[in-house]
Amino acid sequence: MTATAATLARAHVGTSGWSYPTWKPDFYPADARPEDFLRYYAERFDTVELNTTGYRLPSEEQFARWAAQTPPGFTFAVKMPARGFREVTTFEERVRRLGDALGPIRVVVQSARDDGLLELLLGSADRDLRYALDLRHPSWDGVEERLFAAGATRVGATSAAAPFLYLRFREPPYDDDALAAAAAGIRTELAAGTDVYCYFRHEDAPTAPAYAARLRELVR
Repeated sequence: MTATAATLARAHVGTSGWSYPTWKPDFYPADARPEDFLRYYAERFDTVELNTTGYRLPSEEQFARWAAQTPPGFTFAVKMPARGFREVTTFEERVRRLGDALGPIRVVVQSARDDGLLELLLGSADRDLRYALDLRHPSWDGVEERLFAAGATRVGATSAAAPFLYLRFREPPYDDDALAAAAAGIRTELAAGTDVYCYFRHEDAPTAPAYAARLRELVR
């Protein structure tokens, strides 16, 4: 069979973070050590959202250690720290230590629209990397086409023109009907050849991995 964009597109489904002792014993084994959580997590999912990097940029060695604990095909969606807009080169050098495990880079912007700031980022960022801008202020509405043209996307955008989708599920609980509806939309994107990354919000109970596993099952 000849490979096409649609046959190669993938849905990567996981959670926002993994370092949660309260997920024992229902998700992690009761005797699991925190330093082993990532390894256990990566046995069940192929992606995770890495949010700690949004507050303090780890060393290159830390990124390399994380990558070493995961199997081939696993990806980290890395959050850029706020100062990363003006230190893109340093940020990219660090996260590249993840190697093939480097997935999308999420950039959170809380402020109102600033096209100069946007052009600074898009002009500095490596086009080989996947940037997903998490634009929180409604004044950014309508900027999506500019992002798509630069090979980036907006978190939550579902346009057919998007180079990839980045979806965050932040309002649990999710019943089976809600997950089935999400799965139907994801299957449509995959059929069009668009990769999709999905992450469920952490709660003290291991609901996020349960939702992620069910969504993945419904997509398949």
